[in-house]
Amino acid sequence: MRIDGRCHCGRVTYEAEIDPERVSVCHCTDCQSLTGSPYRVTVICDGDAVRMTGASARVYAKTADNGRTRYQHFCGECGSPLFTHGEGVPDDWGIRWGSIRQRGALRPRRQLWCRSAAPWIGELAELPARPGD
Repeated sequence: MRIDGRCHCGRVTYEAEIDPERVSVCHCTDCQSLTGSPYRVTVICDGDAVRMTGASARVYAKTADNGRTRYQHFCGECGSPLFTHGEGVPDDWGIRWGSIRQRGALRPRRQLWCRSAAPWIGELAELPARPGD
């Protein structure tokens, strides 16, 4: 599937070819801290499948819970998280779901690091919901 995306301010833009079956939810504490949310949704693809079309992202190196270094790519202007890739694994890229324009067509297929999941995460459907303000 061909996708395109951008940061919130539109400075960093990209295009990519992805497999929609490779969308996952990660509950690890790093994803929680880096997003300020209970989990992060990412689609994994080959690094060669990502083509930058706008300004370059900034990169932050973080040693993950599993001991490996992960490089977090984000917009230096608005701070939007965009990508991740691992040390020594340049072809394993994760594109952050929120930056993808076609994200409504991408449904998660698996969950990772569930032992770190917020204890209430399975109860979201029971909460009162409003369609928007």
